[in-house]
Amino acid sequence: MSHAVRVAPPEDIENQRNASAPPRRPTRSIVDKLLRYAALTLCAFAGGACAGGLSAATAEADSPYGFLRQLARVLVLVESEYVEPVDRERLLEGAIKGMVAELDPHSAYYPPRDFAVRQADTQGKFGGVGVEVEFQNDKIIVITPIEGSPAARAGILSGDEIVTIDRVPVHGKAVPDLVRRMRGESGSTVTISVRRKGHEKLLVIALKREIIRVASVGSKLLEGKIAYIRLKQFHRGTHEELLEQVGQLRRAAGGAPLGLLLDLRNNPGGLVDEAAAVADELLSDMPIYSTRHRGEIVEEVHANRGGALSDLPMTALVNQYTISAAELIAGALQDNHRASLVGAQSFGKGSVQTYLDLPGGAGLVLTTMRYYTPKGRSIQAQGVRPDVLVEAAYVADRSFGILRESDHENHLPAEGATGKDPPDAKVIRQQKYPEKNADGISDTHMGMVRDVPFNPAGGPDFALSIGYQMLRETVRKLQHEQDG
Repeated sequence: MSHAVRVAPPEDIENQRNASAPPRRPTRSIVDKLLRYAALTLCAFAGGACAGGLSAATAEADSPYGFLRQLARVLVLVESEYVEPVDRERLLEGAIKGMVAELDPHSAYYPPRDFAVRQADTQGKFGGVGVEVEFQNDKIIVITPIEGSPAARAGILSGDEIVTIDRVPVHGKAVPDLVRRMRGESGSTVTISVRRKGHEKLLVIALKREIIRVASVGSKLLEGKIAYIRLKQFHRGTHEELLEQVGQLRRAAGGAPLGLLLDLRNNPGGLVDEAAAVADELLSDMPIYSTRHRGEIVEEVHANRGGALSDLPMTALVNQYTISAAELIAGALQDNHRASLVGAQSFGKGSVQTYLDLPGGAGLVLTTMRYYTPKGRSIQAQGVRPDVLVEAAYVADRSFGILRESDHENHLPAEGATGKDPPDAKVIRQQKYPEKNADGISDTHMGMVRDVPFNPAGGPDFALSIGYQMLRETVRKLQHEQDG
């Protein structure tokens, strides 16, 4: 088993030891100062006995936090003059959220109830009912219940529409709110109502929550001894899951597979350390990525020799929802000429977020770094461009909106070298839109087939079909060269 090695900038090895810390320490220091100053400000405005009125006025003019006095004034005016009584805690929480939201789309303040959910997502397990859903026209549609989960045992089916959660209608609710309502402590109960095809009345089902462990890696041995591996996200333990799947693939193939089809589509990213460990298995003695904070190199990550999958011919699939840490891997594979990328331009999130704990269980998710490909290309607001651009039929459907990082008004700008189309880039267009099955659910989701066939060639998943056929041809040529 190999692990990615972090290499310090040659000119500053000593400072590299604390290179990842600067964004964290100053942030805590600033927060402490801000809270102390806010306390003094509120004390003075409320008529408290705060000494040194003249010096306080001078300090306000000189302090970068003088705006807190204005905040205090607005708070008191709202509390005393608004037409209805107000909730002070809610107002202050909204002020903090608004301040952080001004930074970029990925920095956010989370109250305790939401921060716990956000942290649970990175661990790959949580208290829930075990159901995979998607949003279709403001409706929550069940894609599949997780095998062995409370939802599966209760008979929840693919195609069911979740209408209420604990008697609260889901229509019009924000996604985080719905996730929070479905999740909870193991052993607690949640009641949902579902609309099922062929039933006139809603089905009301009570589910007892359990600890749900979400698999982040899936695999299948395809025709021609091609190993298909899908990386769904990067949470704690993804690297170990990958190695387990590799072992299963080798046993199924009766030895080493002949090629690797790596699927990074619809991967929202996750923990960068886990992504680096995965990349270490795909590369051998090659750079993976680097991070920078305010223009200064913080970290350079390099793969060791002899990764578990580093000697297999490879094709990788990407799309517009290949995000963050998944783009990091895609960029490393492309820059090192390790694999051809097939699909659509990736999302373009080239930033790293740090989780900062606050008193009372609240938390701050703060963007602290940008990351770059081995050749110094910035992924931020640009994404990774594939070697073979596959234009799936659903992309041409105008009712389907595609949102990337650059579409956010306050996204971070790119910094450094910009990405370009590969010199030999090709474009392949899909003509036919995939049909729906008897349950009214398409066999594909955003172009991805739900159940990968033994031979994907010519199937409804257009990018998978193209990538598979390209890889089979590469393997054939290599075998021919070896035989010759």
